[in-house]
Amino acid sequence: MRLPVKSGEKRESSPDIDYLRAQKIVDFAYQNGVNYYDTAYMYHCGKSEEFVGHALKKYPRESYYVADKLPIWLCDSHDDMEKIFSNQLKRTGLEYFDFYLLHSLDADNFKMCEEYGAYEFLLKKREEGRINNIGFSFHGTIDTLKEIIAAHEWDFAQIQMNYLDWENQNAKMQYKLLTDAGIPVIVMEPVRGGKLADLPNEAERLCKSEMPDKSNVFWAMGFVASHDNVLAILSGMNSIEQLSDNLSTLSGFTEFDKHKYSVCEKIARIINNAETIPCTGCDYCADCPKGVKISSMFAVYNKYMNSEISGEEAQKEYDTIDINASHCVNCGKCKQHCPQSIDIPKMLKSNVSDLFE
Repeated sequence: MRLPVKSGEKRESSPDIDYLRAQKIVDFAYQNGVNYYDTAYMYHCGKSEEFVGHALKKYPRESYYVADKLPIWLCDSHDDMEKIFSNQLKRTGLEYFDFYLLHSLDADNFKMCEEYGAYEFLLKKREEGRINNIGFSFHGTIDTLKEIIAAHEWDFAQIQMNYLDWENQNAKMQYKLLTDAGIPVIVMEPVRGGKLADLPNEAERLCKSEMPDKSNVFWAMGFVASHDNVLAILSGMNSIEQLSDNLSTLSGFTEFDKHKYSVCEKIARIINNAETIPCTGCDYCADCPKGVKISSMFAVYNKYMNSEISGEEAQKEYDTIDINASHCVNCGKCKQHCPQSIDIPKMLKSNVSDLFE
């Protein structure tokens, strides 16, 4: 959940959650039929889990599902898994998790999971009644996904899926592999971190020419909702307006036909031609040793490349970022954490610095 924060920044890296605004969003969602709430150990600097537990405690426990995740990269031993899991139950105030994931699996993280017996650990927790469904979220190669699928029996899997990444990050093949294996799919980033809500002008015109009364989000949410093996769609909504847009899209929804799929393909081509940086704003790179505001700079760069703002406006916005691209020392720590596999130091130098400095 990308929750609203008091500072006004819409970032998962901020711990300063605006409880009043966030509670209103959860209440509105619950009252309109949303029953799946996703959190993780490090979201909002560890404060997301506390908020989720606080926000939902007024409702009957059997009326909603909570998903949490095990960050294997924070574990140095089997005992660390137990400590983290116990802490997650304490933070949320829950007796059990409906869905529990091995978080952000790629080749390296899955190797650690196997070494520490993470899957067996989750099986034990399920036997104890602390977990109902065991799954994983994925950010790796097709070969790694095949290995993960073959290694264990999974109740579900979470992948980044949207009409842009259907081809760009091979979500199409990921979805097919999971579907063929009988593993239900939970979709993350259906709107690509907001990128598919704020489209380039050419793509915006295309959407309006097709369906003038529908928002850009209709095309993003509709694309993923039209796939039969999708169990749930996770959208990082941090305002009532965003939530209402998503709810209206899926209320009385009719699956896309071939023509609507073709429109999504055209939008994706327009975005790809704009030469933007595929950043979703997840802020997994926020622990930069120099404090470089990576996602903020990429956001300004992309807005300019999408013709959303002028060069002068982009420069002014960039100049407000106190720790900018010039502070990057090319240590590469951010690359290791990026779910999109962006070569961040390279992008900062060859794209951001060349444009703004």
